[in-house]
Amino acid sequence: MQRDVTAHLTLDVQRPATLVLELAVARGAGLTVDETWDLTVDGHPVEPQELVVEHGTRWHVLDAPVGQLRLDYTARVTGRAEPAPVERADLLRYLRPSRYCESDTLGPTARAHFGGLSGADLLAAVSSWVGTQLAYVPGASLPTDGAVRTLLARQGVCRDYAHLVVALLRALDVPARLVAVYAPGLDPMDFHAVAEAFVDGAWHVVDATTLAPRSTLVRIATGRDASDTAFLSVHHGVALLGELAVTTVVDVLPDDDVTQLVALG
Repeated sequence: MQRDVTAHLTLDVQRPATLVLELAVARGAGLTVDETWDLTVDGHPVEPQELVVEHGTRWHVLDAPVGQLRLDYTARVTGRAEPAPVERADLLRYLRPSRYCESDTLGPTARAHFGGLSGADLLAAVSSWVGTQLAYVPGASLPTDGAVRTLLARQGVCRDYAHLVVALLRALDVPARLVAVYAPGLDPMDFHAVAEAFVDGAWHVVDATTLAPRSTLVRIATGRDASDTAFLSVHHGVALLGELAVTTVVDVLPDDDVTQLVALG
């Protein structure tokens, strides 16, 4: 499988800021990634520092001066990532409630709807239920909205769907986490967010939006929720987002069956 991805963004850095960019393809055994970076401030090339953190996530950190920042990232991804080793610490960490995934609050809801289900049947049931309960409405949610508010509002975007899936699964003692991905076939094209759950001895993708085939997704960042996986974090200064454009294509766009277990690769 061959996937081609691009990301373009501009920032107006109004006060010197520390920027953390999470948009490079995550490291993973079995993948060949041929990528290019073009990062400038007021037309002058700048070099970020790369930090590799959990699950192959790559932070590109830049102490940006005042000026107009422009980034163009391209990558050709060939092959599929091999399953990463399963760490017991992850299986415990991703059971805990987090900032946007209030699994402790949603325990009664999860047990009422999905009690007694397990494995692939549980993932399919949660995915279908969230997909039917929510309406996909761009701009309908706030950046501070968590799973509880999403369920009450009955609408949101991909990260809201993923947060609700993660929270419901954690409430049932199923380790679950959020993954930012490049998603071939997504319309409108953008960065995408899905859930990843540990069942039957491995991590599997859950995407209640069903907006892109799960087998084609490319991992960018993995964490507890969106607070760990944002494509841009600004610290110590002021930087305003101007342009943002994402493209992702795959050589063959397959069908997807929500009832089947699919590993993210």
